[in-house]
Amino acid sequence: MPENKIDNYFDLIIIGGGLAGASLACALKDTALKIAVIEAHELSNDFQPSYDDRTVALSYGSRCIFDCMGLWSSLEPHAEAIDTIHISDRGHFGITRLTKEQEGVEALGYVIENKRLGEQLYETITSASNITLFCPAELTVLRQDDKQVTVDILSGDTHQVLSGKLLVAADGNNSQVMQMLNIGSSRKNYDQVALITNVTPGKKHNNVAYERFTDSGPLAFLPMPGNRCSVVWTLSPEQADYLYALDETDFLNQLQQRFGFRLGQLKKVGARHIYPLFLQSAAQMVQGRVAIIGNAAHSVHPVAGQGFNLALRDIALLSELVVDAKMVGTGKTAGDIGGQALLQQYARLREQDIKQVYRFTDTLVRTFSNAITPLAHLRSLSLFLVDILPDIKHQLANQSMGLNGRLTRLGRGLRL
Repeated sequence: MPENKIDNYFDLIIIGGGLAGASLACALKDTALKIAVIEAHELSNDFQPSYDDRTVALSYGSRCIFDCMGLWSSLEPHAEAIDTIHISDRGHFGITRLTKEQEGVEALGYVIENKRLGEQLYETITSASNITLFCPAELTVLRQDDKQVTVDILSGDTHQVLSGKLLVAADGNNSQVMQMLNIGSSRKNYDQVALITNVTPGKKHNNVAYERFTDSGPLAFLPMPGNRCSVVWTLSPEQADYLYALDETDFLNQLQQRFGFRLGQLKKVGARHIYPLFLQSAAQMVQGRVAIIGNAAHSVHPVAGQGFNLALRDIALLSELVVDAKMVGTGKTAGDIGGQALLQQYARLREQDIKQVYRFTDTLVRTFSNAITPLAHLRSLSLFLVDILPDIKHQLANQSMGLNGRLTRLGRGLRL
């Protein structure tokens, strides 16, 4: 294989050009930082929307972050607002409703197709003068010392060596970077899977997101453009395999039975996909000059739609710390965006939020995936009490909107 070895220096090297890695690059697009994004898989140029496109639920706090990146004006036309969150327990009386009016916001959150979000991030990266995208490119070697981090990448038959002050691992829950650095992770399998699809209901969804707890696990209906709903159905692997194999009519009948008729008769269903569910946490979020973000650092159950929003809060904090460090004037470690003090601060400040989301999602899954009768009655009573106690309801809404705890500048609606 011919080798064309080129040395390139960057301030920041991002491994992984998915939603998390691309969002970090976009957050820093207007800075003096020279950024490299390395993505292993070729990005699709087919941005035509389809019925079966997967979605991501953005919290209100995530909307603020994207707004301060200068991206929200381009994303908003493709996003469907969540005005109300309706939480119920199938077969029991307890119901909680969270509304945008109660919280004094334009929307509690938004639902956007992954493809639309990825398209905008990709366009921003390719048009930014300080960002270089290496795609498709494979990471083959990672080295670091006190002064810099160096990676070897292979793109086709071209071998390149990149070095920089900071490397960010945004390469998912099977992170190659973590494997290279021997960073372990803890993993809790839920023995559940998520069956994901899109449906068209008979009635207008009226921008209501439904979180319905059933005897098999949580069932979410999220409003999408075109009066579609994105469905995330938590099931045992056996149940999911059975439902996956049904024809469209029988599947809709089963889904209708579990969800009910709040949205009328379910009319159409798209392709079905099954994903295993687990709680995973990196043993450490930093090592040397490497920081870990997104699913590489933490993967959570999709109940309450916390995953990508948690990643954006990683990005908002790390971006703030990096920009502040870059602006520092004199001193031996001035401007060192990969310095130990900065990365330890990143890990320390993210710890509470991440642990809180772990507890929140894990408690919901364990409590609402249990068919024991006394516990079911207690769940219903809890939902009823949340609905009538404003302070508790506000805390739940803040958690859903990503506004709990320490807010970064981007999270508060301020530019970096």
